[in-house]
Amino acid sequence: MTATTTDSHRNGVDTATLFATLDAVKAQPEIARFQFRATNRWISGTHNRGTINGFYGAGQENTRPADFTFDADHPPVLVGGDNGPTPAEHLLHALAACLTSGLANIAAARGITLEEVTSTVEGDINLLGILGLDPDVRNGYEAIRVVFHVKGDAEAQKLKALVEQSMNRSAVYDVITHGVPVSIDVATA
Repeated sequence: MTATTTDSHRNGVDTATLFATLDAVKAQPEIARFQFRATNRWISGTHNRGTINGFYGAGQENTRPADFTFDADHPPVLVGGDNGPTPAEHLLHALAACLTSGLANIAAARGITLEEVTSTVEGDINLLGILGLDPDVRNGYEAIRVVFHVKGDAEAQKLKALVEQSMNRSAVYDVITHGVPVSIDVATA
């Protein structure tokens, strides 16, 4: 699939709005503060459903026209009903999606027209940790690998630089590689 290019659009990115946003945030750094939110409801067994809609950003509350919903579950071999990807698989998707989105924006900003971008993400996990069978095995991924295939109207080194810059600016990559404080409160009925 070849991306279309006009004076103000490249790779499906409205470059005029992209640069206007950068200028606005430079002029008013306080509008850079965002808070994204998600809710989740247990369905049955390991099946649960997440909903995303409202967020705070650019100095105001924002709502979308409709909720985004997504299911998570485990496959039968892990006592689930296979009603959706596992939460750990959602994380792999979030990483690939964040890197791909950033790559498209960076390419547009640099005047590079993309023809095709695909990625494969693999994560190695050992259930001995999650199941509490070995305290020396971590609960999460032991390693994650991402392979990008990028085709566009620039030389290979410039296309590789897009991925590197996307990695440097990716919120999800940052959280995975540097961690983030998480607090959990519990309310009971």
